[in-house]
Amino acid sequence: MLIKIKGPGEVTESEVTSQDLYLDRRRFLRLGAGSLLTAAALSNEIWQPALAGNKLAHVIKGPYTVDEPLTPYESVTTYNNFYEFGTDKEDPSRLAASLKARPWKVIIDGEVARPGSYDIDDLIKPHTLQERVYRLRCVEAWSMVIPWVGVPLADLLKRFTPNSRAKFVRFETLYDPKQFPGQRRSVLDWPYIEGLRIDEAMHPLTLMAVGLYGEVLPNQNGAPLRLVVPWKYGFKSIKSIVRITLTEQMPVNTWARSAPDEYGFYANVNPQVDHPRWSQAKERRIGDYFKRETLMFNGYGAEVAPLYSGMNLRKSF
Repeated sequence: MLIKIKGPGEVTESEVTSQDLYLDRRRFLRLGAGSLLTAAALSNEIWQPALAGNKLAHVIKGPYTVDEPLTPYESVTTYNNFYEFGTDKEDPSRLAASLKARPWKVIIDGEVARPGSYDIDDLIKPHTLQERVYRLRCVEAWSMVIPWVGVPLADLLKRFTPNSRAKFVRFETLYDPKQFPGQRRSVLDWPYIEGLRIDEAMHPLTLMAVGLYGEVLPNQNGAPLRLVVPWKYGFKSIKSIVRITLTEQMPVNTWARSAPDEYGFYANVNPQVDHPRWSQAKERRIGDYFKRETLMFNGYGAEVAPLYSGMNLRKSF
């Protein structure tokens, strides 16, 4: 069993010390460069997450973590799939400055009692931010271990009172080719769409992330709001969300629409089902030389397998 469930504050210092030292060095360099705005934000004890790299205040240790080495911050922020910026792994970090993460509105609509358009900070501010160390598994057989900071999606959705017709949750990424140069090419059918069943969305593991490594989410990692579903492949982690719709019908998500023979709606990590162009049986953790066995549901089977009881997970991939 590779996952431990801990109470707030039970993560040991040894799990994060080396990365804290690294982040301290980065903050020192920013201050040395004369960034007075950043310096003020780092010392501010209120919710003020406007700039990527600012420290997030009042973050508690969440109930989920994995006892595995963390992927270095530099790798997490420079090796990404984010086709809105480009198809190369380095494109997001190279081009991310074009995205303006504030001001930012998120529409909540569909089968809810309180639909509306909400400022991102008003949407997140009432919640306590949690840090959770999750694996993120990508379909191309690589993986990372990242300390995400965010809010359980269930907590956010409950504020808007979903009704009995809400069977699915549909997510939509910002469409703006001026900010996303990758959207100027027809690589995918923009805007990017993703979806979950309502029970998946309400599962306590599902997170709406606003940060990583204790800092505001960088643009290249999906600022200002992204989905993290740790038992699914990383392409299910939609980024830069501007709309969340609760619906009675299953959404047609982007990859299932673009390549239905290769990508299904569920995207559950299942090492027994190969992608048509590569095996899913093993993965390489970023920074490692050797591959490791891929775990069913990315190692979260004890928590989520009951969601799929009776389903054919070869057919529903």
